[in-house]
Order: sequence, then C-alpha cells, then structure tokens
Amino acid sequence: MVSHVYAPPPINQINPKYVEAGMEPKFVELYNKYNVGRLATHQVPIEEYRKDPMKYTIAYGREIVAFDGKIEDLKVPVEGGDIVVRYYIPKEALEDPKPRPAFFAFHGGGWVFGGLSIDDDYCKRVCNETGAVAFNVDYRLAPEFPFPTPLTDCWEALKYVINHAERFKVDKSRVAVGGGSAGGHLSAVISHKARDAGIKICYQILGVPICDATAVTPDGSKVAPGCPYPSWTENYDNPLLSFDRMSWFYKQFLGSPRPAKYDNDPEVSVIKSTNFKDLAPAIVITAEFDVLRDEGEQYGKLLQDNGVPCEVVRVPGTVHPFMTMDDVLDSGKTYNRITIAGLKKAFA
Repeated sequence: MVSHVYAPPPINQINPKYVEAGMEPKFVELYNKYNVGRLATHQVPIEEYRKDPMKYTIAYGREIVAFDGKIEDLKVPVEGGDIVVRYYIPKEALEDPKPRPAFFAFHGGGWVFGGLSIDDDYCKRVCNETGAVAFNVDYRLAPEFPFPTPLTDCWEALKYVINHAERFKVDKSRVAVGGGSAGGHLSAVISHKARDAGIKICYQILGVPICDATAVTPDGSKVAPGCPYPSWTENYDNPLLSFDRMSWFYKQFLGSPRPAKYDNDPEVSVIKSTNFKDLAPAIVITAEFDVLRDEGEQYGKLLQDNGVPCEVVRVPGTVHPFMTMDDVLDSGKTYNRITIAGLKKAFA
C-alpha cells in the first residue's frame, strides 16, 4: 500500500488573482523563478539578516548603467557620527567650473533594508541624461536607528551639500529630490522641510511613496478600520509588498505598538501635513498592484488641489518595486523615461 505524503505548497506564491488581472508576465516569470519557495527579507530575523545580507537578498532585473564620470564617497557629519553620501560628477563637469543642477536620491527598502546600491545606476542615469551632479544618501537604518534618524540623516545630507554648494558645483536654484517607497516618503517630507527652511527644491520624484502610517492599526495586526485607501485590501497579499511586509516595516521604523504621538505627525505620515502650498513641482508614480497605491495618489491630489504642479501616474500591471527592475520590465523603463523627462524640464 502506498501512503501519500502531503507536501505544502511553496511559500510566497503569487495569488492567481493578480495574474488574471494582468500582472506583467515577465515579472511573474522572474518572481516564480527567484522568489517562490524562499523567505522574504522581512521573514528572516533582522539580526540574522544583518550578519549576511546577501544570503537573504533577492535582486534581479536592474539595468547596469555605464558611467565615465567621477564618483566620490563623502563622509557627512550627522548626530552621533557620520554617513556616506556618494557624489556623482558627469565627465563634462570635471573641467567645467559652472554650477550644475543636483539630484538627491533617497533609497527605498522600508527604512530597514537597502543602501547605496539601490539607486547607484539611477544616479548614473541622471548624470548621463541631464548633465546634473547626483548625491546618493546612505542614511542609517531601522530598527537600530528608528524614526526620526533616517529622515534627519537625509536632511543633514541635503543641508551639507547646500552649505558647500560651490565645492560641489551645485546650482542651489536647481535641486531635485527623489526616491521609491521609503525614499518617496523621505523625499516628500524633505520637500516640506526645505520649503520651510528657505531651501529651493525644483522637483520631487515620489515613486510608490509611503504616505500614511495610520492605514495600519497601531499594533500592525490589520488594516485600520475606516482606512480610506481601497488598495490596502485589494492588494493585501500582493507579491513583494504585502500587508504583512509593510506592517513589519512600520514596526521596525516606529516601534510596536506605534506610539500615539506619531498618528498625526506629518514627518511620519506626510499626508497629514497642514500646509501644501509652495511645494516643489512633483511627479507621483504608483503601481497598480501595490498596497500603497491609493495613498500615493491621494497625496498627489492634495498637491494638485493646493496649486502644486503635480503629475500623478499609475503604472498598470506592475508591483511596488518595479523601478528596480528596469532592465527587464516595461514598467521599469517607463519609470526611467518619465522621471528623467521631468528632471530635464525642471533643470532647464
């Protein structure tokens, strides 16, 4: 008699409803090849991940950008030490003393993961295609450095470069910020802080931005009752940024349970800001299959309603970190095309 052994399905499979709804076939192919059956980074104890990040990090699909300019890693002082800010200078700027536009990249990774590698190729692309210099900020990460440290590190990096604009060949009237996910959150908040401090930001790229921590209950166990963003339930179990993963990020960044003092803090939830006037022109880019889709689009609408030039683009068929797969996904190529076009216009 042959006994039948039950084998559970591999972990982290894609819910078929997303495939049926039109998820990019190339993404489905790659996700099934590389992610299914493996733990995601938030499913590994953070202490184990920090010991050997490459053992658990799954990355594919980034286009490698050639760059013949100069790259220098700067040490920027911050409270309690210093951080690295990678400085990119296009070749034509090396012998040209005139000030140039500047782009600041604040990387994604839920304030917990990521580093200089996330936006390295994008910074090179910005230099190559716009002639600007770029600054890639390696801010300190939660949970070791929870809120507000990642934000204050980015703010100090921006101010440091502005205060040394002549050294870095920066035209202080043409400074742009941008990033994806947590980097979108940081860019949006920095834009508010810069306006209030009298620092000119000419453009903000908010890719799949995190805008409202109160979409999740303080204990992180469920979508908040009355959550105004349907995408949190529609895309609850989507691949690469499910409810569970985003809730875990909030716990690392803000603590668990989330302190009540953060519920209306605009530096935590930028959508809670009370003043949207005179902010930099923006592009808000969202992904169809992303829990954060609707809060990003609502933030873009708030900018528009307050007279801020803002383009809101929902990219169909794609998932949260699509811009990091620009070598293989049409959606990633779209992100490059529209954001670089926006920078060129802002820097003109």
